[in-house]
Amino acid sequence: MSHTRTPASPTTGPPLSRRRRWAGLAVLSASLLVVVMDMTILNLALPSITRDLEPGSVELLWMVDAYPLALAGLLVTASVLADRWGRRRMLMAGFAVFALASLGALVVTGPLGLIAVRALLGVGGAMIMPTTLSLVRTLFTDPRERATALGVWGSTAAVGAALGPIAGGVLLEHWSWPAAFLVNVPVMALALVAAALLLPESRSADPGVLDPASVALSVLGMVGFVYAVKQLAEDGLEALPLAALLIALALLVLFARRNLVLAHPMLEVRLLGQRSFSAGVLTALVTSIAMAALFLLVSQWLQLVQGWSPLRSGLALLPAAVTGVLAGPFAPAVAARTGARAVLVGGLVSGGLGFTLIGLLPQPLPYAGVAAGLGLVGLGTASLAVASAVIMSAAPTDHVGSAAAIEESSYELGAVLGVAVLGSLAAAVYRAGLPAGGLDTLSPADAAAARESVGGAAEVAARSGPDGAGLLATAQEAFTEALAATGLAGGVLMLVAALVVARLAPRDLDVSAGH
Repeated sequence: MSHTRTPASPTTGPPLSRRRRWAGLAVLSASLLVVVMDMTILNLALPSITRDLEPGSVELLWMVDAYPLALAGLLVTASVLADRWGRRRMLMAGFAVFALASLGALVVTGPLGLIAVRALLGVGGAMIMPTTLSLVRTLFTDPRERATALGVWGSTAAVGAALGPIAGGVLLEHWSWPAAFLVNVPVMALALVAAALLLPESRSADPGVLDPASVALSVLGMVGFVYAVKQLAEDGLEALPLAALLIALALLVLFARRNLVLAHPMLEVRLLGQRSFSAGVLTALVTSIAMAALFLLVSQWLQLVQGWSPLRSGLALLPAAVTGVLAGPFAPAVAARTGARAVLVGGLVSGGLGFTLIGLLPQPLPYAGVAAGLGLVGLGTASLAVASAVIMSAAPTDHVGSAAAIEESSYELGAVLGVAVLGSLAAAVYRAGLPAGGLDTLSPADAAAARESVGGAAEVAARSGPDGAGLLATAQEAFTEALAATGLAGGVLMLVAALVVARLAPRDLDVSAGH
């Protein structure tokens, strides 16, 4: 099956100066940082939003899910459009959409308005995230310089997840919840101006065809998969989310099969057949799974068990951000000396050891030990920096949009699976840690709330006066055990992934070669 099309030509121009290349990278990294932080910043703002807008349980769920659903569903389509229309144009359009959506927080008066704002932010994020990666790949033509630039990009993506709660804590300490959205506006305005001045336009000489059937299959498959996994985590093995998951997987398989037979596929699925490319994608996926669960659970432990404020809790996550900032930019240089495989595997091992440390610490968990585990996890994000370089160097220049879409999809799916799978494990261990008959004195509604989460137990305990102290202590102990169990599970996952990546990645893998 084939489609007729008019080939696009890449925009050409004089080589950019070294200063302009690195200034352009700063613009791309800063915009990526804002988008990634926006994924986690809402977690701290939710209590304030709930008090102000009074959403129902379904509305609250959609407030959280609208952003990742829109983002995941449109990644592939946005990448193809950018390859054809122009990557800088797509990026600047994404900046504008993200800024306008953030301004929308000023006029939100109810839950539906905030859901719309979050969905529009997801649209802007889908336009920005893969395009920044494609532009890094085309901005730096020297392979060694490009490996370093991709390392900076990869570490920015990893560190953003840790900085989100910190930024959220600072904003909520001094302002109301709309500040968590409005802070995006000046950043995106500056990024628009800087992109116009610093970034060259680029297109693919061999762009994928915007095939309507592929668009429908990719959007419905990705959105359905993310939705189903989240619902299974919330409701357990219910018939509706299970059916949605099977349908979503079938749609994604059909999308892959269709793009394997198209003469000019929308997404170059064949890239996954390269062992080095698959090793990079697996590293990104597993690291995202582990980190999403870790930051969610440790943030809750700090606030609901340790009793720390949102700001102090955010700052307590700094060890992961600091070691990630220090390790990421140097990872490509280390890979040039030791080989990329050693850094990919070493990063996964470091992250696995960090998780395992949290799982093996004595009870009650000491923060110093948790901080050490976070530091090892942050150090392990060096593998993400090299994974980006491995993925993009394995892709021909005309297929960087496809490579970027696959990498970004691995981040998104990893975040969803981390919260759903490891989060569900934590919830099961938490409920098992509550005494069988210890909630019999509560009303059915209060008992259900206490079993649902440690946050629910804290609310019930606060309403119960002096009698609630025992319930709160028991719930906090059960949640601490759940965090430890999740640490062990995350550690095993990352160490197993390290073994698989060691077998997948060639011994002489060189990220400074590329196409």
